[in-house]
Amino acid sequence: MNHILIFKTNIHSPIDMEAISPLLDGPHIIRWSVDREDIDRVLRIEATHDATHEIIYNIQQAGYHCEELL
Repeated sequence: MNHILIFKTNIHSPIDMEAISPLLDGPHIIRWSVDREDIDRVLRIEATHDATHEIIYNIQQAGYHCEELL
């Protein structure tokens, strides 16, 4: 069963997307997208397991805001 993970971010440009891409191109992530038109810049991830804490940590280490949306 796949997990859908949703985060509020401050990712807003193509350069930001390129910066986080290596962090999200792993074997447990099936697909991901960022809605840059949404005020919350929603990062939506479909993953094979719940990697919420790992994703938040990696995105924040790259210098971006990332928090889980419930």
